[in-house]
Amino acid sequence: MEAKIKELENQAQILQDIEEIKRLQRAYGYYLEHWIAEEVIDCFADGPDTILMLYVGTYLGKESIKKYFSTFWSGQETDPEFLHEVMQISGIIDVETDGQTAKGRWYGFGMVAVPAGGGVGQMFMGGIYQADYIKQDGKWKIKKLQFNRTLHFPPGEGWVKPERVAAIDRKKMQQPMELDQPRTFEPGYPSGYIVPFHFKHPVTGKASTEAQRNATLNIQGNQ
Repeated sequence: MEAKIKELENQAQILQDIEEIKRLQRAYGYYLEHWIAEEVIDCFADGPDTILMLYVGTYLGKESIKKYFSTFWSGQETDPEFLHEVMQISGIIDVETDGQTAKGRWYGFGMVAVPAGGGVGQMFMGGIYQADYIKQDGKWKIKKLQFNRTLHFPPGEGWVKPERVAAIDRKKMQQPMELDQPRTFEPGYPSGYIVPFHFKHPVTGKASTEAQRNATLNIQGNQ
């Protein structure tokens, strides 16, 4: 009986660890959308052997990762036309037997819009995240994150042949049913509005800082 209880306790701990890691990775994606650098950096483990691997190259150590997120696109992230939305999808997590390390795999799909030189560059992209996680001081953090970009394309090109798009009969497209209440404000691009996070940072336990940025936007209407 004692052995069975111990087994059930171990299984419960693994399930809890998996949920905490999923929360961490998903929060990372939400913070990445508006390049909230401090929150993104806090998702990574402390130490010189933490790794961030992107399609352009590799950043070694927490300090190098901090420098990347603090300086890349610095100043542009507060521009309402900036967007870096990469969804963290279909995560699979395996916790190692030590209970202190884990591995994960996720789809990443989203879109990027970057103001530059009086205009805005835009791109869809997708790929696969491979991640190593470590528990430090009782909190799961990202030890190694590799993004393997598998596709990227401008919205104008798409993946459907132009002649098939041109053949659409928009009169036959389904229309929305009658509304109960209209929405007078939609927090979409390029409003610069960050939909508030109901959760605290999974590593630091702190409330996130999106309210400070939203307060500068002078937004009115039914959100």
